[in-house]
Amino acid sequence: MKALVINCTLKKSPEPSNTAALAQVVGDWLTENGAVEVEYVRAVDLDLHPGVVSEAVAAGDDWPAVHDKLLGAQILVIASPTWLGRPSSVAQRVLERMDAMLSETDDDGVPVAYNRVAGVVVTGNEDGAHHVISEINGALCDLGYTVPGQSWTYWHLGPGPGPDYLDEQRGHDWAHKTGRAMAANLYGTARALAANPLGAPPS
Repeated sequence: MKALVINCTLKKSPEPSNTAALAQVVGDWLTENGAVEVEYVRAVDLDLHPGVVSEAVAAGDDWPAVHDKLLGAQILVIASPTWLGRPSSVAQRVLERMDAMLSETDDDGVPVAYNRVAGVVVTGNEDGAHHVISEINGALCDLGYTVPGQSWTYWHLGPGPGPDYLDEQRGHDWAHKTGRAMAANLYGTARALAANPLGAPPS
């Protein structure tokens, strides 16, 4: 089984990413307890052109390779910081490009996002995590992903400016415990769907 973690931080590599650090907790559980092959993509490092298609919009557009990774993974984790109480602009760009998956099906007419599970990781200094989770999960459900109960985790220290996740230990125990539960729920649901896959929707 494969998992894809798309980190939608605004920070380019090799700058440390708080969002990557918390998403790693989820990925580590999947690797250690489910023998899942986890791949991490930092979207801001790529040239993702605006658009709502899976094909390259212009020369140098890196989205088609990400699309291939999405189709190769049974588990998807979208990880985003909170900015102004909303998902990052990078997360929005990723979801806009994923919009094309609404009309993509396999040879049997099954939407390509069916029988795949998804969850969300959020970090930030201001409260707004549940809003970000709701926005991203809503989009993933629209696309056809199965979003299990409690398939999210987040970290923040309340409203207003404050220390970053990597600079502060408060709240880590809860966020990590929730992240491990998230990973377990994603893995269990992915296995259930693999054993009993959804068919094409009724016409």
